[in-house]
Amino acid sequence: MHSLIAMALLATTLTTTDTLGTDIEIRQGGSSWASIDDDGTIRIGGSSVGKFESDGTVRKSGSSIGKVESDGTIREAGSSVGKLESDGTIRKSGSSLGKIESGGTIRKGGSWWGSANGCNDHDDRRAVAAVLVFFHDGYFE
Repeated sequence: MHSLIAMALLATTLTTTDTLGTDIEIRQGGSSWASIDDDGTIRIGGSSVGKFESDGTVRKSGSSIGKVESDGTIREAGSSVGKLESDGTIRKSGSSLGKIESGGTIRKGGSWWGSANGCNDHDDRRAVAAVLVFFHDGYFE
């Protein structure tokens, strides 16, 4: 009996350990492209490339490169460059570029672009928008 309990605890620990650390997985075209860890660390291809802080500051190599404010305003070098609307629409200079839908589907120009698994609320959308805007070549164009 004790060995069954020990095996069950070990299996639970191994399963939990496998999923710890990654809060949101961003997939492009069906393949894993980036992730955002629970502590805000942004990873592309498994390597740490930056951080999304709780106040919306986006860092690369320790330096601030932009911000996605709580109201959705996207700033680069202090200037407003876009907006993440409450419905997930991403705008640049007032024009809609794409959308992070409530279920995590990511669209660009109305077409399916990828998904954000684990994207559950506005703060998660802010983090995903930060990765798309500041770390993906081409999404915010």
